[in-house]
Amino acid sequence: MTAADDWDLPPRTLQVVPSRDDSVERLLHDAGAERYALVLRGAGDALREALARPMLERAIGVVYRPDTERWSHYFRARLANQFDAVVHLDTTTALRPLDLAVAPEPVEAEAETYPSGL
Repeated sequence: MTAADDWDLPPRTLQVVPSRDDSVERLLHDAGAERYALVLRGAGDALREALARPMLERAIGVVYRPDTERWSHYFRARLANQFDAVVHLDTTTALRPLDLAVAPEPVEAEAETYPSGL
């Protein structure tokens, strides 16, 4: 994956730590298919019940901290209550950042209007 070690640091390609045994991600991985979609809205009771129990869900954004992953990237969630559908991709590749050496064209600043909004 592509992420930074901390805010305002440059992005780099990182290897994601394998998912925790007690996570949604591991449950989806253990299903055995490389990629699939689960439609949860209107799903049968057994599937909804299995995915409605609280489990750990991992979220990784622009910063990835594997050393503190349990605290910084996992949270308790009830997948069936959170989403109408879930797409699982077991293996992906890192994004390549755009060329950071090319600065964007300057944009004319808008007039400051806070707090009046005029």
